[in-house]
Amino acid sequence: MTQQALPPEVEEARQAALEVLRNNSRGPCRGLFRTAGWGYPEPYTRDIMISALGILASRDERLMAALRRVFVALAENQTPHGHIPSLAHDSRDLGASDTTPLFLMALAFYRKVVDEPDFLEDAARKAVTWMEYQSPCDRVIVGQLPTTDWRDEQWVLGFGLYVNAVVHAYLRAYGYYERAAVLRGLATHFVIRAEVKHRHVHEGLVVPHKPYYATYAFKIYESERFDLLGNSLAILSGFAARSRARLLIKWIEDECEALRARRDLVVDLPPCFFPYIQREDPDWIPRYERFGRPGEYHNGGVWPFICGFHIAAAVAAGCPDIARRNLIALATLVRPARSHDVPFGFNEWIRAQDGTVQGQDWQTWSAAMYLYAVACVEASEALFFRDLHARLQPVKMKLAGRAVW
Repeated sequence: MTQQALPPEVEEARQAALEVLRNNSRGPCRGLFRTAGWGYPEPYTRDIMISALGILASRDERLMAALRRVFVALAENQTPHGHIPSLAHDSRDLGASDTTPLFLMALAFYRKVVDEPDFLEDAARKAVTWMEYQSPCDRVIVGQLPTTDWRDEQWVLGFGLYVNAVVHAYLRAYGYYERAAVLRGLATHFVIRAEVKHRHVHEGLVVPHKPYYATYAFKIYESERFDLLGNSLAILSGFAARSRARLLIKWIEDECEALRARRDLVVDLPPCFFPYIQREDPDWIPRYERFGRPGEYHNGGVWPFICGFHIAAAVAAGCPDIARRNLIALATLVRPARSHDVPFGFNEWIRAQDGTVQGQDWQTWSAAMYLYAVACVEASEALFFRDLHARLQPVKMKLAGRAVW
C-alpha cells in the first residue's frame, strides 16, 4: 500500500524547525547549542541529548557538527567518576539522574549514524561505570531523588519509569543484553505495595488492569499516574511488548477523549502527565501552586517534544493512523509563539485547559523532536530504536508475591 502523503503544513513546519535548530546551533556558551532561541542560551545536556534524535534524523551537516561539539564538551566536563554534567560547558553543574543515560543513548545513536563505533569510547565507559553504581538494590534498575530528571519541579522518587526506559535503551544499544533483560524484568514486574489506595490515582511500574506503566515506585511509595514520556520510551526501548504497546497507544487516545469531555484538555495531543495532581490530593506539594498547577508545566502541560516521542511510539506500536493524525496536530501545535513575531513558535509547553503557550519560544528540543516525529512517520519506523528490539527475549521471573527490591 502506498503511504498517504503528508499535508503541506507538516512540511512547512519541518522547514521552520530546521531554521530554529540552525539558529540555535551556536550559542554564547563556548559556541555550543542553545537550549532555546530566547530565554535559555545555555547548552542544557538533557535538552540537547534528546534533540540529538531529530538532529540525526535530519542528517543536516551543520547541525551534526554542532551536536558533535556538544558530545566533546560533555566528555571534557565529565566527572572523574563518570557523571555527565547538566550543562555541557560547566563541570560543576551536577546532580541530574537523566543526563548520563541520555548521553549514552544519544552517543550510541550518533556513533551508528556517522559510522564511528569508538567515538568518545573512554567517556562512554566511564559513564557506564557511573550508572552501574546508581542502583539502590544493586540490580541494574536505577534510583533517583525527586526533581533530578527532566521534571525539575515534580516529585519522582526511587525507581522512575522515564530514566529506566532510557537506561534500557542504552544497555541494548551497547550490547549489554543480559543486564537489559534483568532491568526489563524488574521494571515490568514491580509489586507495588502502597498501604493505602486513593481514588485520585488509577486503580491498581505495571499497573493492574491497565496497559501503561506507573510513573515511579519505591517500597511503599508510588505514583500510578500516567507519564507520557516514560511510557513512550517504554515502547521505544522495548519494555513493552508490541501487543501491550498497541493497547497503550489506544488507551491514551481514549483517555484524552475523556479529558476533553471534562474540559481538562482542549488540544488534540496528550498532556505529559495525568490525572493532574489536584490541591486536595495527598501527593500535592505546596510549591506546585507556583510551578505545577493542574494542567500546567509538569503537572499535565502539553509538551511538543514529548508529543514527538509519543508519535514515534505510535509508529513503533503499529498504529500509523494515530501517528499521522497526531503529527498533523503537532504541526499546528508548534505554530503559536508567546513572545516573538515568528511564523512558528516551537514553544516549550502549552496549558492543557486553554491551549495557550506558556514557555520559551524556539525551544531546541521542541523543534528537534518535531523533525524526529516527521521522519518516523515518513519511514514507518521508530528511527534508531528499531535496532534495539532485534534481540529482545521474553523475561521470566519468580517473584513469590514480594517486591523485587
